[in-house]
Amino acid sequence: MPEFQLVLSDPKTRRSVDFDVKDPQSQALLGLRIGEVIDGSLIGVKGTIKITGGSDRSGIPMRPDMHGGGKRYVLLSGPPCFKPRRKGERRRKLVRGDMVTPMIYQVNAVLIDGELPEGK
Repeated sequence: MPEFQLVLSDPKTRRSVDFDVKDPQSQALLGLRIGEVIDGSLIGVKGTIKITGGSDRSGIPMRPDMHGGGKRYVLLSGPPCFKPRRKGERRRKLVRGDMVTPMIYQVNAVLIDGELPEGK
């Protein structure tokens, strides 16, 4: 039974709310990819939301251009997941794919329309 911490932000009010999503609502998030838009009523939010990222329990971030849900070392030259300090710097980093799996702990999302609920 997966549990997620959903961090939902509203770009209009520049406010974010985090709350725990447990079964059966967490089943609606499994298998989604970064960039997908879903109806918020599936997880108890009024409006529609867009998945923008996340991380697992050890802090490994999700990367939108890497398919699947596994972890891999990837050579990165820019954001997301790596901020170069010098021009032309590249580094091999451990990142997760773009799919929400039971190994994901935190899911980041943005509110497209609707109203932001009260958090914990």
